[in-house]
Amino acid sequence: MLVYHGSTLEVKTPLVDYGRSNLDFGKGFYVTNILSQAESFVQRMARRKQTDACVNVYEWSASYDSFRYKKFLNYDEEWLDFIVANRNGLNLASQYDVVEGGVANDRVIDTIEAYIAGLMPKQFCLQRLAEHQPNNQICILSQEICDRYIRFVKSYKI
Repeated sequence: MLVYHGSTLEVKTPLVDYGRSNLDFGKGFYVTNILSQAESFVQRMARRKQTDACVNVYEWSASYDSFRYKKFLNYDEEWLDFIVANRNGLNLASQYDVVEGGVANDRVIDTIEAYIAGLMPKQFCLQRLAEHQPNNQICILSQEICDRYIRFVKSYKI
């Protein structure tokens, strides 16, 4: 399967320890199997940083039964609790090698932030999240898994 990583640089050798902590699925190397998602993410980032936007393309050849894998299918209570815990530094993602599921992006982040700030009850937050179809992100948390199953194909500027 082809996966995509938006960046301001070409990334031939992905590193899981590079980047910010306290993200949705922990500190890792994030890709998506939705090209338009990677392109729109990196275009926003590049505009904000006033730099180039680059999409890196990889072949992801993982056998999910060979490592610790967690997949969230919906924006549900389990996903919400996991996202909030990781964003608050509890690092629940550390028990996995790869985590996959919806992104806490522009469409849903206001709802999540209102919930975290105590301005919205959990049930109301979940009702609002249910109005959205999740997109997809794959966070590779293990460098060994990244080295074994991700192969750089190409990159291009947009």
